[in-house]
Amino acid sequence: MSSEPAMIDPAAGNLHGSPRSIREDRRPIGCLVEVGLLVMLFFVYAGDPPPMVNESHYLVKAKNYWQPDWCASDMLASSAKAHVTFYAVFGWLTQLFSLSTTAWIGRFVGWTMLAFGLQQLCRSLFQRPYASLAVATVWIAGIEYGNLAGEWVVGGIEAKVPAYGFVLLGLSEMVRRRWNRVWPLLGLASAFHVLTGGWSVVAAAFAWWITERGQPDRRPLLTPWLFVGGAIALFGLLPAVALTLRAGSEDSATAARIYTYYRLRHHLLPADFAASWYLRHAVLLLATFVAAYQFRGDAKMVRAGAFTLGAVLIAATGFLLGYLPSYDPDLAARLLRYYWFRLSDAAVPLMLGLCIAGMLLDHRSTTFRVGLAGLALAVTLVSTSAYQSARLKIPPTVSNDLLGYDAGAPVDRQQQVYRDWLAVCRWARLSSPPNEVFLTPRHQQTFKWYAERGEVVNWKDVPQDARSLLEWNRRFQEIFPRRLGHIRVTIRYDDLRQFRRRFGARWMIVDQRICGDRLPLVRLYPVAGERNDTFAVYELPEL
Repeated sequence: MSSEPAMIDPAAGNLHGSPRSIREDRRPIGCLVEVGLLVMLFFVYAGDPPPMVNESHYLVKAKNYWQPDWCASDMLASSAKAHVTFYAVFGWLTQLFSLSTTAWIGRFVGWTMLAFGLQQLCRSLFQRPYASLAVATVWIAGIEYGNLAGEWVVGGIEAKVPAYGFVLLGLSEMVRRRWNRVWPLLGLASAFHVLTGGWSVVAAAFAWWITERGQPDRRPLLTPWLFVGGAIALFGLLPAVALTLRAGSEDSATAARIYTYYRLRHHLLPADFAASWYLRHAVLLLATFVAAYQFRGDAKMVRAGAFTLGAVLIAATGFLLGYLPSYDPDLAARLLRYYWFRLSDAAVPLMLGLCIAGMLLDHRSTTFRVGLAGLALAVTLVSTSAYQSARLKIPPTVSNDLLGYDAGAPVDRQQQVYRDWLAVCRWARLSSPPNEVFLTPRHQQTFKWYAERGEVVNWKDVPQDARSLLEWNRRFQEIFPRRLGHIRVTIRYDDLRQFRRRFGARWMIVDQRICGDRLPLVRLYPVAGERNDTFAVYELPEL
């Protein structure tokens, strides 16, 4: 095996001449096959039954966006809409298909966008077919096993999935120095998900500053295309800004504290991240830095690395803001709610995947072997994760591990609880009018998905506008009081009567594993001839 250094094309900035490389198949059929293989990989990894994480949130709101009378009595479904572009583009499917079918269609559209964007990025960098498969495998493994704040990209359909597809397309143009194309693509990403796209714009601007300054043929930043991208981004920015304008400053500050310090602290507050999260992310960062250093002479990889460095610096800023709550908790809550760690969680493993693909195309024996070892590790991790999901055979949103109750229960027990949950939701859908409102168990997030009925409050389904968020917090504290560990609903007659009067809730679904099967209330389900070992429905006391 030759040990001479890899050859660099100064103009293109790509490794070339490798004995292992195959010239890219530029025929459309070759591109379609590569995109199809990527979609198949995404399906194997994330093809769980719907709803996946956040699908029961996004698609419920999307259906209500197109059909306002659907679950109109539910606080989340009828609350202000933040991701209007996503609801407008994908929500109409809910008028033709079930939520589950819509989820599958949306997934394949989102996965195809990710696959096409990744294929174009790898074509820009390597000009070799199927390099994107190696990149995707490392990317998926790196995100799942190396994230700091719980980010994911390949999964169910939600607003950030098409947003990341446009980010990848923007990166493919960036590495080619076609900056005028970058900004509209990142504007489209921002239109779908303002934070994903917005932080990508910041990282791209940083990459422009790093790679274009001092160049004799420097590409300008302030061009009409930058403003075109900004105008497109308004489709995502304006609905998000409107959420904060409907409440006074005091309510906005209180809502920010609830959002940052209580409901989403596991994504937003650095002090809440486990030490193991910091360790695994540090390993990922170190591996990416060492791998990227091998390509310091490759102009295209340098531009991709500069974007990644910009994402890391955004996360570092968020980490510094993590010290602010001790000095100004209100200001810290307002600032930390912007998901400072989201882009870094996605960009760092992507860069590692690009580097490993580059190593596999390098004709130096040692470099190739290191890349092969990295890919083998990623394949092992992704295969393990896919197997664990497949053996459960239930949607992730109803698994015990996600919901936090009876975590680690045997597969057969989780499947039985799932069947019982479907049964009680079916009863609720068939036995109540469309505008009915239920009290539901705290550790569930799919009642609206299966029952198509409103609920008083749900831990997962937190609204995003300030007024609704404050109301969500009041309801949650009342119905799942701290004295009962935030998991048991109160069964005081006076409280239940108040719930019926205030929220219009006549019926309450309880988890009998927590509350037992002998509550001092009228049980409506299961009754004679019916069986449900996990859930029961009770009528709230009359006023």
